[in-house]
Amino acid sequence: MEARDAELKKELDASLHARRELGEEYESALVDSFLGKVEQRLDGTIDRRMRRHMAEQQMVVARGSRAPNSPVDSWGERFGFGIVSLILAIPLSAIGVVNADLPGLFVTWGGIVGVNAVHSMRGMNFGRGRRERERKSEWDD
Repeated sequence: MEARDAELKKELDASLHARRELGEEYESALVDSFLGKVEQRLDGTIDRRMRRHMAEQQMVVARGSRAPNSPVDSWGERFGFGIVSLILAIPLSAIGVVNADLPGLFVTWGGIVGVNAVHSMRGMNFGRGRRERERKSEWDD
């Protein structure tokens, strides 16, 4: 960015120098010329930002069609998670009983049920409205 600013500063210096040499009758033409160059620079910057934003939007749309919580993938993922949690429940239950007797067993199984409940509700669209509002505000740079 600094190289462009240095180039623009050189253009401004050249315009001011030309104004001193040519006089006031060419001032409006020199100012118009300099403003035209600034406008071209701004247009280029805006075009780059718009292209980048459009590419980001296309990536979001492309990734949205293959979301990890899509119905095709979620059944296998939930099934696998349930199997793993049941396998891990055996040693966790033993640890809970050894350390805190029956209350330890209840706390252990409460945690297992809670983790499975949160994991199964992860695929539901509770936060979808908030995510869509955040996407609409991505125009800020």
